[in-house]
Amino acid sequence: MNTNNLHLLERKLLQVMSGRNETELEDLVSDSGLTLDQIRRSVEWLKEKNLIEVKVNEIKLITLGREGESVKQKGLPEKRLVNKLKTGEDIELSELPKKIDLNQDELSAALGYARSEKWIKIFKKDNRVMIRKEGNSTASRVEELLNKISGPTELSNFASEEQEILRSLVKRPDYIAYEIVKKTRIKITKDGLEIARNIKDDNYIDVLTPKMLESGEWRNNTLRPLNVESPAPTIYSGKKHPVRIFIDEVREIFVSLGFQEVEGSIVQSSFWNFDALFTPQDHPAREIQDTFYIANERSSLNVDKQILKNVEGVHKNGADTGSKGWGYQWNIEQARRMVMRTHTTCVSVKNLADNKPDEARVFSVGRVFRNEKVTFKNLVEFHQIEGIVVGKDVTLRDLMGLLTKFYKKLGFDKIKFWPSFFPYTEPSLQSMVYHEGLGKWIELGGMGIFRPEVTKPLGVDNPVLAWGSGLERLVMLRYGIDDVRKLYENDLDWLRGVPSCP
Repeated sequence: MNTNNLHLLERKLLQVMSGRNETELEDLVSDSGLTLDQIRRSVEWLKEKNLIEVKVNEIKLITLGREGESVKQKGLPEKRLVNKLKTGEDIELSELPKKIDLNQDELSAALGYARSEKWIKIFKKDNRVMIRKEGNSTASRVEELLNKISGPTELSNFASEEQEILRSLVKRPDYIAYEIVKKTRIKITKDGLEIARNIKDDNYIDVLTPKMLESGEWRNNTLRPLNVESPAPTIYSGKKHPVRIFIDEVREIFVSLGFQEVEGSIVQSSFWNFDALFTPQDHPAREIQDTFYIANERSSLNVDKQILKNVEGVHKNGADTGSKGWGYQWNIEQARRMVMRTHTTCVSVKNLADNKPDEARVFSVGRVFRNEKVTFKNLVEFHQIEGIVVGKDVTLRDLMGLLTKFYKKLGFDKIKFWPSFFPYTEPSLQSMVYHEGLGKWIELGGMGIFRPEVTKPLGVDNPVLAWGSGLERLVMLRYGIDDVRKLYENDLDWLRGVPSCP
């Protein structure tokens, strides 16, 4: 191996190791002038090159706890107890705290251990618990061992009999504590030693600075070569969520087709969400099972009085639209109820009422809410793409051509339209695209021409082309997903793998 291929840190470590053959990792810090972190990195690199060998040993250390330190100063509680008693003298148990400087925990432990050593006898006399000293305390091996521990001490330094005694002390709270410490020993290999001997103390550098380039100093140094084919870690840069990327793409397409984006609040009155769209007030879609209502909130309905009157008339008898209406008494209080919008069509309709355009091209992309069970194809909250075209001579064929161009810009080449029914458009169609991966036609959304019952009450006389579809379904087709919940699970593996330009 060429020594110039080694990192500067590797060179320094090999030079130090060549003079000692084998050593502990921590001992290299002072001799090498490197930090412990730099040494650890160098060790990993050199180990991969088989220039050093690494051995990791686990060492069990013993340290004294608070009670252990106290015993070294004062002695064991059982010895302190026995030393305060006179041989053959009977003392009532309740009198012991007065004669001996031990707290309740120490006294209880001292009685138990002194009794097991047969230094005292505990018996009853006249219904009283008595204590009698029966022998003198001897030198304790426990105290001897505790005195030998002045700091963290390796367990292997003690004999097997002493180790058994130390293990028994674990039962005594806070006497001793065990700690496992890993010791790393480094040994230079034969190849490593040979390379270390060939390392020269020349002006070896592995970083080229602007100052070196300006002064020409780099010419007097040896540069470490770089392996440009070496594997590099994968970097996951920040990027937009796939749904957000798709929304931006949809916006760009509509703007390129001459549309203007309109926005509206996600909380709407029932008037704009339902009534203005000629949805009867007893329609199942307006039930709480399908719609999220805002509790105890009512809209002030700051709407042109003529529009309110026109909408009421259309619902009641069709007014001057040529329709018979729904034939019921329209209730303005029902129209005041606030809802989480169930579609973005309410934004388009309100825009028509506010501007009464003869010609217009507007679209919106926004969140909508449906009180539905979450499944692989349904969400409670999702996005809808909505748009309208107003013009004197616009026809259904114009709408079909427009959406064909829109879907083709999204990458769908096979498009067809199927007759369908929707409450506020007539005639109505269903747009469909063919998905090559699934091998079948997929329904995307509804489209049609707004009924006169929708446009005339708002003061719009020209035909209005309208369409709407769920955005998430298009995203699923784009990325080949069969469960809409996948889009919002925050699955980092999937999110990182989604190509920015599919």
